[in-house]
Amino acid sequence: MPALQVVVVATRKFSPFHFSVPSMVFDKAMPEPGLFRVEICAEQPGQVESDIGISINVEHGLELIASADIIIVPFWEHPESVPSQALLEALRMAWQRGAEIVGLCLGAYVLAYAGLLNHRRASTHWEYERDFARRFPEIRLDSNALYTCDDRLITSAGTAAGIDCCLHILREHCGTALANRVARRMVVPPYREGGQAQFIERVIPETTRDNQINELIDYLRRNLEKQHNIDSLAAHVSMSRRTLSRHFTKATGMSIGEWLSVERLQRSQELLETTDHNIEIVSSLSGYQSPVSFRQSFKARFNVSPSEWRRTFRGTSAAR
Repeated sequence: MPALQVVVVATRKFSPFHFSVPSMVFDKAMPEPGLFRVEICAEQPGQVESDIGISINVEHGLELIASADIIIVPFWEHPESVPSQALLEALRMAWQRGAEIVGLCLGAYVLAYAGLLNHRRASTHWEYERDFARRFPEIRLDSNALYTCDDRLITSAGTAAGIDCCLHILREHCGTALANRVARRMVVPPYREGGQAQFIERVIPETTRDNQINELIDYLRRNLEKQHNIDSLAAHVSMSRRTLSRHFTKATGMSIGEWLSVERLQRSQELLETTDHNIEIVSSLSGYQSPVSFRQSFKARFNVSPSEWRRTFRGTSAAR
């Protein structure tokens, strides 16, 4: 079986970390040589400078894309930077002839600008999901996935998710056993549980422009472990149910129920990361009526259990 040609596209101000991931997975960490042939191309061959000042000398231009089996765009400088038509057309033609096109992290923007992801599933770094969704409304953005695959179009979330993505590609072409061996050589898990939602910062604003709502928010945060309903809260701020709901949504962008759900999950994250409380106590202090409902809500939102969350952010000994 001839070696699969993997072409990595070097772009201006590339990220050395993202750029090195395909080279490690498909070349340097491979226990068996000859399965892949990794090559580098750039729109303008010659010196290409990274975002930290180091440079690489690239011998080949975009003509390499025409024969590649897998083309990887490991990074992109900025969402507002529109790629050249030469690069976009080269990627479109490569996909049409059957190649796999991969966008790691912000590299997904390049595939999106090429129109390849329209009406398909994609992922990118969580910090840019709102911008990505606004620019490309026809793309089905998955804000939780570490990577997505849709009709030979593969995209990944930020930074280290590029490793997960490339290991997935390796599994698809060469099987689980080889991918596991490569992961061991890189000292990384062969497959990570959960998704990008584990790492997203969803900070609720401390205050709003509505002083009455600010006072209510302060009260709720001090009494998060208690059960609340719209009638008692309306009485607390001397408003009708309808007026309170309208003011709260206008001030926070969420209903009271949505706000409480996000705030309670955020409180539970803090307790899991900073205390040794068992799950029952974390559940109670976060305002859940039972550990079962807490576990279900946590798993639904972050795709991992509370214990797995603690193990990820505090280590195995803390989880025990």
